Amino acid sequence: MTSLLMTGRLMKATAAGLLALGLMTGCAALNPTAPSLYTLTPGTVAESGSPPVRWQLLVEPPAASAGIDTPRIAVTRSATALDYFAGVSWADRAPNMVQGLIVQSFEDSRRIVSVGRDSAGLRSDFLLKTELRDFQAEFTDPNAAAPDRVRVRLSAKLVAMPNRTIEAGETFDAVVPVRGSDFSDVIAAFNMALGQVEGALVDWTLRRGEAVFRAEAGRPGSAGLR
Repeated sequence: MTSLLMTGRLMKATAAGLLALGLMTGCAALNPTAPSLYTLTPGTVAESGSPPVRWQLLVEPPAASAGIDTPRIAVTRSATALDYFAGVSWADRAPNMVQGLIVQSFEDSRRIVSVGRDSAGLRSDFLLKTELRDFQAEFTDPNAAAPDRVRVRLSAKLVAMPNRTIEAGETFDAVVPVRGSDFSDVIAAFNMALGQVEGALVDWTLRRGEAVFRAEAGRPGSAGLR
């Protein structure tokens, strides 16, 4: 019995030590408050006056490095060091969250007949493949108390189906200043930066996809990409 009690106390002490160590790791420059889970809102696409396109699109989750493919909120003090804010995270892995927001941005634009995640298994005319290359808060001064900007960079390829030919490619990036020392200011900068990237991505995809679709439809004996 004494042995069991000692073992139980040792396990509790070890767990407490690991918890304390976990709370000490990560970036402690800011002290975020509840809620500990964060999400972002879809980007806004400028009105173009163009009628909705007639083709359908599926959106893959962005590819990402292991440092970004995580629910943890990344922050850097130099180009070669990646860290994370302690005690907070995204509500989903960053690529999954961004995929959902891209789909929402297309839907909110009201300029496309059908758009969805690639996991839906729907038939489509185009597939949008992306890579999330930057998605972090940044310190320009490594000795500062808080990061002063957020960087989001996304590369995209528009793939025509069913032949899976790459019809166009582009990279979109945004750097937005953090306008305050509270953690909510960091999230606001993430929201603005990703919103700018998504808005540009949606507009580019619709324009490039429509050009390809029209060119294919204009060929003798063709009825679009299908």
